[in-house]
Amino acid sequence: MRRGLLEKSAHITGGSITNIYQSDLALLFGLYDQIFFQSYFRDHFAGKLLFSLSPRMTRSAGKIIYPKNLKALTPEEERYELRISVILLFSYESLPRDKVVNGIKTSDSLEALQLVFEHELCHLIELHCFKESSCRRPRFQTLAFNIFGHTDSCHQLPVTAEIGREKYGISVGDEVSFLIDGEKYSGVISRITRRATVMVPHKSGDFQDREGKRYCKYYVPLSMLRKNRSENRK
Repeated sequence: MRRGLLEKSAHITGGSITNIYQSDLALLFGLYDQIFFQSYFRDHFAGKLLFSLSPRMTRSAGKIIYPKNLKALTPEEERYELRISVILLFSYESLPRDKVVNGIKTSDSLEALQLVFEHELCHLIELHCFKESSCRRPRFQTLAFNIFGHTDSCHQLPVTAEIGREKYGISVGDEVSFLIDGEKYSGVISRITRRATVMVPHKSGDFQDREGKRYCKYYVPLSMLRKNRSENRK
């Protein structure tokens, strides 16, 4: 599987993924379909399969998107989209710790991609066959173990909030400073996703708290933030 992807992909050239396209997901699906499912989806699936990459998924490594009225659709009307988070793939090497996916310790981001992809394939199979899917239920867990050897249904890949805490020493609620065009701004981190959301006090800000204080909202890359020293806090 791994060798086949590396041989056929024009973008993935090694275990460390720094570049990936939707066509790579389609290629990977074709390999899995051929090797694990005897080309069932290629030869017998009448619906539509789509593949996408998300720069916004900061917690979930993958997901299957499907119509809510799936049970009412004909085989030709079935539609599934397999989406993978590029944020988690590209952040794989950001922290020097073990990265476990589906109960299996991974060696690089390519292996992590394969395990995440396998998890979503199990959702796809359940949805296609039973029109519902839950990785918390025994049927999914049995399916994942019997086909791919998964012993768990979650990932321990570095997420943005953990990277902020471990690499940059910042967390939600911290007072931080950052520069924009040479001007310094200070505020409080209210959220960490792909970037940190920093609420900066400003008398004309668009956001107001319960005490009536007003703020401007900034989305700031973690690398631009500097945690304020406690003695400088008011």
